[in-house]
Amino acid sequence: MEYEVHFTWDSEASVWIAESKDIPGLVLEGGSLDALMERVRYAAPELLDLNSAKK
Repeated sequence: MEYEVHFTWDSEASVWIAESKDIPGLVLEGGSLDALMERVRYAAPELLDLNSAKK
């Protein structure tokens, strides 16, 4: 299964932001894109499990 995650740069806060409409609750930020991508890799499966448990 594929999930779409959007990464954007917030120049005012100097952070990268990750958000996904496909994964409810996924809103993360990080100082570098690589670090943020790593956080998403860990958080996404956990959020998907939590969201499926609520149904």
